[in-house]
Amino acid sequence: MQLDIQYLLFLQELRNATGGVFDEFFNALSKIAVDVMPLLPFILFWCTDKKWGYRFLASYSGAELLNGILKLTVCAYRPWIRSDLIEPAGDSKVAATGYSFPSGHTTVATVMYGGTAAWQYVRRRWLSVICIILLALTGFSRNFLGVHTPQDVAVGFGATSILMVVIWKVHDKVENDDKMIDKLSVAGIVLVAAVLVYIQVKPYPMDYVDGQLLVDPQKMMNDTFKSCGMFLGFIVGSYVERHYVNYKIPEGAKNLPIMACVGAGIVLSWKEYLGSAVFVGAFGGHWGNFIARFLMLFFAVAVYPVVINKFCCGGNGVEAQKKMKA
Repeated sequence: MQLDIQYLLFLQELRNATGGVFDEFFNALSKIAVDVMPLLPFILFWCTDKKWGYRFLASYSGAELLNGILKLTVCAYRPWIRSDLIEPAGDSKVAATGYSFPSGHTTVATVMYGGTAAWQYVRRRWLSVICIILLALTGFSRNFLGVHTPQDVAVGFGATSILMVVIWKVHDKVENDDKMIDKLSVAGIVLVAAVLVYIQVKPYPMDYVDGQLLVDPQKMMNDTFKSCGMFLGFIVGSYVERHYVNYKIPEGAKNLPIMACVGAGIVLSWKEYLGSAVFVGAFGGHWGNFIARFLMLFFAVAVYPVVINKFCCGGNGVEAQKKMKA
C-alpha cells in the first residue's frame, strides 16, 4: 500500500478513535476557505485598497485556472477511488468535485490566507500569523477529512504560491503601463482559448468497474470551465475598468460599507446559487458555468464600481468624488 494512502488511513483511524469530534470543525474550515474568504478580494477592490484588490483578484482567478489545468492534465483519482478502505468524513465527499490533484481548497486558501499574510505582514503581523495558521489547518483538513492526499495539498500550496509571486512581481512592473497591461490581457485571452481547446481534445482515463465509469471526464471539466470564465471575466472587466470606469474608492462615503455588503451578497449568491441556476440549464454544465463565472467577475470589476460611485458620490465617476470631498 502506498505511503499517502497509509497516512490517510492513519488519520481515518484517528477520526474514528475520537468519535468524529473534529470532523465538523475541519469541514467548516474547508468551507470557509472556498465559500467565505473569496469575498475578500472584492471587498478590497471596492472599499479598501484597489491595488491589492487587483492583486487578489488576479491571483484568485489565475490560481483557479492553474488548478483546473493541472487537475485535468494529471487526472488523479480521489483517495476513496484508489482505495476502498478510505471513507471520507461526513458530507465532505459531496463538496470534493473534480479530480484529486492538486487540492482546490488549498489553492484558494493559499491565495486568501497567504495573500492576506503578505499584505498585512508589516502593519498587522499578528493577523499574518493567524492567516498562516488558518492556511496550514485548511490544508491539513483536506487530509484529515480523507478527500485529498498530502501531495495534493503540497502542490496546491506550492504551485499557487509561485503563481502569486509571479503575478505580484509583474504587477509591480506594469502597474502604470496600460499598453503593457493590454498586451498581457491579450495573452490572457489567448491562454483561456488554448485551455478550452486543450481540455476538450486531450484524452482522459476511462476506467470501468462492474460496467460503471469510475470518473466521467465531462463532469470533471465543469470546474475548469468555471475557472476559464472567471479568468476571462477578470481580464475583460479590468480592461473596461481601466479604460472607461477609472474607479476611485470613495473613501469616507457613508454608504460605502452598505454597498460593500450588498455587493458581497450579490457575488456570493451568484457564485453559489443563481449563476448556475440561470445559465447551466440553458447552456449545459460547461458553457453555462463558463458564462456565469465570466459575468460574476465582469460585474464585480467593471459594473459594480459604477454602481458604488452612483450611490456613494451622488453621480458617476471622479468628478462626483471631487464634489463629495469639497
